[in-house]
Amino acid sequence: MNISVIGAGQMGAGIAQVFAVAGHQVSLVDISTESLDRGLASVQSSLARVLKKERITEVELATAVANISLHTDMAEGVSEADLVIEAATENVDLKLKIFAELARLAPAAAPLASNTSSISITRIAAATDRPEKVIGMHFMNPVPVMKLIEVIRGYATNDETTKMVMQLSRDLGKVPVEVTDYPGFVANRILMPMINEAMYTLWEGVADVEAIDTVMKLGMAHPMGPLQLADYIGLDTCLAILNVMQEGFGRLHYQACPLLVNMVTAGKLGRKSGEGFYDYSGGGKEMVVSKSFKI
Repeated sequence: MNISVIGAGQMGAGIAQVFAVAGHQVSLVDISTESLDRGLASVQSSLARVLKKERITEVELATAVANISLHTDMAEGVSEADLVIEAATENVDLKLKIFAELARLAPAAAPLASNTSSISITRIAAATDRPEKVIGMHFMNPVPVMKLIEVIRGYATNDETTKMVMQLSRDLGKVPVEVTDYPGFVANRILMPMINEAMYTLWEGVADVEAIDTVMKLGMAHPMGPLQLADYIGLDTCLAILNVMQEGFGRLHYQACPLLVNMVTAGKLGRKSGEGFYDYSGGGKEMVVSKSFKI
């Protein structure tokens, strides 16, 4: 199959990688050659780690990279797509603009999927002329490692599109779970209130960063604490998801902690900016609680 991936950031590059490794032709689309080059470099670096672990051969690595073509022209990048997957920033207006363009440029038979982690698929589909072919395909981060894909049916998504995406997900070695289109779907509807509450716990002075994360790791058997996980996801992404759920449900427990708002405003976004609740200046290997962090 020909797969077009819109957005060459961390998620888009990961999605391109798993499809390319599975033997699909992937068109990776972004607005700048710099973004595309970074995306391809990310794929190559990820595959090099897999090669080092002897899970693929050098030939398989080279073949996977060769399966990915780079495009700054969206029309060119989606012209032969059997499936388009959007993996742009978690911004409603941006996604609506992209899907309106995709409806005009992509082949009429091609389903249009979004990797959104919280935004309504029904709302996105309404920006197109093919709402029955619009679906959510929410990969988990890091994409090459995590098995789960949330497959979200919008109000108009038809059975044919859903079955195709579910089977394709299985063919990638993933585990697809079909869910209904409500803000946050399942993963973030449950995860984000926990992360938000961890921030409130810190903000209110109940415990410090390390204590909160240690309690959840050792007491609840979580692989990483909620504050470290928030840094990994991106604090701006956490805030965007909470805002979507607050708008959609109007419930107080989705209201973003003021500490989160302040940190995003200050540009402390977690790993992507080099600093959040933790300091990643050592490349993440020597992660310590950020000295400049303040409540």
